[in-house]
Amino acid sequence: MPYRIANEADLPAILEIYAPYVLNTAISFETAVPTLEAFTKRFRSHIAQCPWLVWEEGGKIVGYAYAGNAFERAAYGWAAEISVYLDPHYHKLGIGSALYEVLEAALIKQGYRIIYALVTTDNEGSVRFHEALGYKKAVLMENCGCKFGKWYGVQWLEKRFDMTPPTELPRPWRPEDLECSKT
Repeated sequence: MPYRIANEADLPAILEIYAPYVLNTAISFETAVPTLEAFTKRFRSHIAQCPWLVWEEGGKIVGYAYAGNAFERAAYGWAAEISVYLDPHYHKLGIGSALYEVLEAALIKQGYRIIYALVTTDNEGSVRFHEALGYKKAVLMENCGCKFGKWYGVQWLEKRFDMTPPTELPRPWRPEDLECSKT
């Protein structure tokens, strides 16, 4: 399989993919590329609870996807947020869908019931991508972020699973929750 569990040695390559989204688009609302130190903290925080994957082609990381808790408050504990970023040369090849499929299956095994994707209004292609995967538009926060001297909104899309009231919070992920054996 061309995807595997991400590790800290992957972070410079991941930042290389992410940086153009920060510097050249409103797809990310960050306005400065995170330092490797800051990104490492972010990575560690996410993987304490949820998986983070990379996709490799010819030994080169060309995309990544991860999930994390959507909110801090306990009653939101069953909601996760998911994201994917790809090198632009690898768009529309099924990589994002494949990474999402693996992450969604793992999140369900962990006990998550709702998965959110946050997409800026400058990224209609991502809205179509998520809708094709079964995500539904839930909330539009109009003009909530200003970047490059222009206001942008954020579209929250959601995908719901078993909505029976749970008795336990989602547990932290385990490698066996994923359909990949490489670590």
